[in-house]
Amino acid sequence: MALTGRRLTLDEFLAQPEAEPALEYADGMVTQKVSPKAYHGATQYGFAEAVNLYGRPRRLARAFTETRSTFGGRSYVPDVGIYRWANVPRGAGGRILDDFTTPWDVAVEIVSPEQSRQELEAKCRWYLENGVEIALMIDPDHEDIVRFRNDGSRVELRGNDRIDLDAVLPGFELTPGILFATLYPGSGKTSSSGQIAWPRMR
Repeated sequence: MALTGRRLTLDEFLAQPEAEPALEYADGMVTQKVSPKAYHGATQYGFAEAVNLYGRPRRLARAFTETRSTFGGRSYVPDVGIYRWANVPRGAGGRILDDFTTPWDVAVEIVSPEQSRQELEAKCRWYLENGVEIALMIDPDHEDIVRFRNDGSRVELRGNDRIDLDAVLPGFELTPGILFATLYPGSGKTSSSGQIAWPRMR
């Protein structure tokens, strides 16, 4: 049954089976995420891996890819969602819940060629208005990252700029140059900044 473009209540939407690519719900309307291509997938995996390699052993945070969370009257599936360790939704016995209904601490959206940066920026700002502390818009084609914070700040990051997530993940070290270097595997090439090292774990 085609759901995109139809008006549904949130409860009606949540009663539907999951689809691939994922469906999202906002303001009564259902849309479908863009099917990820190679740049998108590599960037998504690389960012989540960096967060988990640093955050999980230290019990600071955990990153999830393509995981739904429903809050603020909408149901979104960010490319990467991060919870502080204490905020990971858990049930009895400490097991992770199957359905998330609390805002992420960090929400990450990755731009695909078919997507509008303006639309994704509006989505990032919605996250901040509804309990998310930091939102990132990552563009693999342009090799830049825009960081939004709930204090209203908007910062464009490139090359050696540090992706500051200290409010959620203190001490985490990653730059756009290091992240986008993962798009040049085994070729002897680097990203536009010349960075090839993985994050420092201090």
